[in-house]
Amino acid sequence: MRSVIFASMIFLLFTVPGMAESKLGSVDMQKMIQTSDAGKDAKEQLAIKGAKYEAEKNVKEEELRKLKSELEKQSVLLSEPARMAKEKDYQQKLKEYQRFMKDAQDDLQVKQEELVGKMYEEIVKIVQEYGKKNSFTFIFEKSPAMIYMDDSVDMTDELLKQFNASRKSVRK
Repeated sequence: MRSVIFASMIFLLFTVPGMAESKLGSVDMQKMIQTSDAGKDAKEQLAIKGAKYEAEKNVKEEELRKLKSELEKQSVLLSEPARMAKEKDYQQKLKEYQRFMKDAQDDLQVKQEELVGKMYEEIVKIVQEYGKKNSFTFIFEKSPAMIYMDDSVDMTDELLKQFNASRKSVRK
């Protein structure tokens, strides 16, 4: 869909009188999100949260290993009801572990989407202000649909500086 819109805009650019003087630009949103100060902060927040989940995961895995080992060692010595109870306990702990892993993964994904979404919105505002201030007709988001783009229209680095500066001024 993006490629159709992009192709239509390029067609209009060269066919509508007066559009030839249009000022075009592009921005690499992924680069801005990944290399901005806010992006680095978000990555750090996610790493800290991930490390907490990893530590908890390790504790749960060790507990499961111990239970499994006990079950294997004692299975011949235990009565049938006692062995079944231990096996049921192990299965319950295994389900809890699997639920924990899914919840942790979901939580990290939601947090990442939240952080990236917020950054994306802030970057769009910076790009729009920059475009208006500098009389741009179009500013495109760099994408695989763009087969060729002259480096002179890439404003990513300049906008990245503005984005970082705007974030610093908000913190003060």
